[in-house]
Amino acid sequence: MQRHWQRKPLLVRQAIANFSPLVTRPELFELAAQEGVESRLVIGADEGRRAWQMKRGPFKRRAIPPLSKRDWTLLVQGVDLHHEGVADLRHQFRFVPDARLDDVMISYASEGGGVGAHFDSYDVFLLQAKGQRRWRIGRQKDLSLQADLPLKVLANFKPEQEFVLNPGDMLYLPPRYAHDGVALGECMTYSIGFRAPKIGELARELLVRSSESVEEMQSDALYQDADQPSTHYPAAIPQGLTEFAKKAMAQALKNPLSIQRALGEWLTEPKANVWFDDAGGRQALKGLGVRLDRRSRMMYDKHHIFLNGESWRASGDDARLMRALADAREIDAAMLRSASPQALALLRDWCEDGWMHTTSRKVPA
Repeated sequence: MQRHWQRKPLLVRQAIANFSPLVTRPELFELAAQEGVESRLVIGADEGRRAWQMKRGPFKRRAIPPLSKRDWTLLVQGVDLHHEGVADLRHQFRFVPDARLDDVMISYASEGGGVGAHFDSYDVFLLQAKGQRRWRIGRQKDLSLQADLPLKVLANFKPEQEFVLNPGDMLYLPPRYAHDGVALGECMTYSIGFRAPKIGELARELLVRSSESVEEMQSDALYQDADQPSTHYPAAIPQGLTEFAKKAMAQALKNPLSIQRALGEWLTEPKANVWFDDAGGRQALKGLGVRLDRRSRMMYDKHHIFLNGESWRASGDDARLMRALADAREIDAAMLRSASPQALALLRDWCEDGWMHTTSRKVPA
């Protein structure tokens, strides 16, 4: 984090020693066939005779090229939402705050498969899971793209370094670092990606969410213009009304907790393709612990607990307990003994909603 994060690439040989795929090829193809899973199929250019092609899933098995065919790649996004083992892998990267950690994409490719030379706007760890992939990378000043392609391929890629990754090897790339990965035979690569909101996107989300607190404003002051003279320019907006509008905005945003609450709710909002199964009844917690569902996003700040786009004020022992749950993603029965009746009721609600599940496993100290 001190030397490389958002600064320069890092190649880690055997980052996870003896690593093998957590998802088999048939399982990955089955995921790509599901409606609620984002997937893409990329077929590479063929020496000018065939242009790059990209199709979006879901894909039935017969829509995926035969394994013997060269130059194709299947990309399946957010596999950690659907597979417990991949979710556990994602958690190994929590040395970066959850607010930045996004998801795990799995790329399956035949000989020569890849998506072309490109750059990402976010940090990424590229973990080799099966076979070999040759990566060429470089600091790219010219970010112009090839025209009329269905995917973003750099027009003038100039690689500076080249690596061949074997299973367990991992390459970290900071944002906007150009790279091109080509499969050397049957190949599977896991991409652990991170989110980096644009300032405009963040401002828009916070303003929309903070506007909900406007309804809680106690002031019902009306705009007054007793000193307004008659005007010869009726279409001109009065300066007094402009100042009144500025005051209204300042009052709506003056509570810093409203911004913190809006930020936490946005950061923990589940992805659009995520839904939870109702547990179907009140959950008994006596003698049991709880663990977050792999799809749940839970965070906290000094004053709030956030879970799946909702927020609660928290303090004291209950806040410490909830923060421990957010950090470890589970708490055992011994830890739950300190929970207040209100906290236990909230945990039962979350279990009922499918956001977390009961467990008898003891959490290591």
